[in-house]
Amino acid sequence: MPRARKDKLRLVTYCGLHCDLCSQRGRIPLQSATLRDTMRKEGWELWGNTIPGFKEFWQFLGGMSDPAKSCPGCRQSGGPPFCGIRKCARGKGLDLCIECKEWPCDRIKGLAAGYVTLIPDSERLKRIGVDKWLKEQEARAATGFCYCDVRCHPYTIPDK
Repeated sequence: MPRARKDKLRLVTYCGLHCDLCSQRGRIPLQSATLRDTMRKEGWELWGNTIPGFKEFWQFLGGMSDPAKSCPGCRQSGGPPFCGIRKCARGKGLDLCIECKEWPCDRIKGLAAGYVTLIPDSERLKRIGVDKWLKEQEARAATGFCYCDVRCHPYTIPDK
């Protein structure tokens, strides 16, 4: 993948989701930072260490407050380590699953059962191109939208 394209796709999963629309990178860091700030203002940093496990909790909360630490994105080994979609795309040398002649495959359809915007968003990406699509996703993230807002029932991803 050329360097410029690699940089653009840094926060785009192989399957076609945008990392900043995941609550782990979008909503949770903001809420974690708010909780940490509130606790800091109330003196928890000074006396919280008297509570068993607080030091570990405080460190964990700090990590959750930073999107890059909570999940660097699937191209940087974030996300589920068992992801068959990522393994498949990398194995085929694809930047995005939509470049595959088999798209949408059973894995994508399985994921799309829970992430209802996945296939329509990927079709839009194909139509308008990466640059315009990224701007749309960044604008979407700025509204506070997260995939979990519209995610349906639990999904399964076939191992095929």
